[in-house]
Amino acid sequence: MLKKVLIANRGEIALRVLRACKEMGIQSVAVHSKVDRDLMHVRLADESVCIGGNSPVESYLNIPSIISAAEVTNSEAIHPGYGFLAENADFAEQAEKSGFTFVGPTADVIRLMGNKVSAIQAMRSAGVPTVPGSDGPLTNNLDRTRSIAQKIGYPVMIKAASGGGGRGMRVIHNEKELIQGIDLTQQEAKAAFGDGTVYLEKFLSHPRHVEVQVIADGQGNAIHLGDRDCSLQRRHQKVIEEAPAPNIDAEARTKVHSACVKACLDINYRGAGTFEFLYQDGEFYFIEMNTRVQVEHPVTEMVTGFDIVKEQLMIAAGQRLSRAQDEIRLKGHAIECRINAEDPVSFMPSPGVVNQFHAPGGMGVRVDSHLYSGYTVPPFYDSLIAKVVCLGDSRTSALNRVRNALDEIVIDGINSNIPLHQRLARDKNFSNAEFNIHYLEKLLGQN
Repeated sequence: MLKKVLIANRGEIALRVLRACKEMGIQSVAVHSKVDRDLMHVRLADESVCIGGNSPVESYLNIPSIISAAEVTNSEAIHPGYGFLAENADFAEQAEKSGFTFVGPTADVIRLMGNKVSAIQAMRSAGVPTVPGSDGPLTNNLDRTRSIAQKIGYPVMIKAASGGGGRGMRVIHNEKELIQGIDLTQQEAKAAFGDGTVYLEKFLSHPRHVEVQVIADGQGNAIHLGDRDCSLQRRHQKVIEEAPAPNIDAEARTKVHSACVKACLDINYRGAGTFEFLYQDGEFYFIEMNTRVQVEHPVTEMVTGFDIVKEQLMIAAGQRLSRAQDEIRLKGHAIECRINAEDPVSFMPSPGVVNQFHAPGGMGVRVDSHLYSGYTVPPFYDSLIAKVVCLGDSRTSALNRVRNALDEIVIDGINSNIPLHQRLARDKNFSNAEFNIHYLEKLLGQN
């Protein structure tokens, strides 16, 4: 087993990894920016190292500083959490070359799945269903591009091969818009990601966002942990997630789960990962793979009783998967609300001092948060400050617990989006699982 792990992240995910390390008897090293010296996991870690200034570039994205911190603390492994450098192949490669175990896939696999064109090609080879598209990057052959778009059928979507987070995408409704749209998307992709490669795929009008959680040991073993629905999104950022995804065709679900496991074996995947799909009219369409632990991993842990972060650490230590597929049993339904430090109407960030924090409790209620009374939320990072996760015997009972938990939680001193979650938890269409990825933004547009 690993002896000492450096946690290359901050906030609630850093605390989540720290707790897993403590349970497993692994020593922990917390790296932090200057402003983050009072984070809860920094206080609780066995060691801590300040790695730079407050901006992410100076600290949590500073690869040399993180590697140096691992060296001076004699760490054995580096856990990247999510965000920041978690899916940075260069970081994974540098960590391994420096003699540290990267808690995640190899750099080659991160690169393969980080580029949407190569990822789609790999998934098609593995039998994973994909969105009809250009089967590769677009070239300067405009006649070929027009022909591809006509074959796919309008509307189509132009997507940056290296895009993410909702950026580098443009919907095209007819041939007149096509060429100019490609030029604009290429320019935006080059500026944002350093890669102007784009491709075409069919635009689905009313899909849901459904993802499959997998974990593999890189030694010929892989399993899935069921699926999640993450359709309630604002500006392509998830707001509420649940497991399992409601109202999914049983045959399509079984097929896609099996295909994801096969894909893991085909690419020799190691660690936790998530296959993200659009789901419409009983069909799954692969969009991307996240080669890390997800923000929403707790809903899967709640319905499976499977500790994903502990398993990541065990796999990084060279151990095989602790469970076989037939040992995974889903029980009940779980719903997660992402609590952000932001105005619930304007969505403007709301940093500042938390005068009082009271976490909700009760049967089936889990709160992942780094908040405490007196903590100051800094303005430099993502606004996620807590995740309220509720498990019930059914979706209805889970939703009832969510409503109670949202009424009970107290975050005083800063604004949060708790009122938005309270509204959604009582929304008739959400309660009836009648929604798609466009639902939340349309709902907010009705204000």
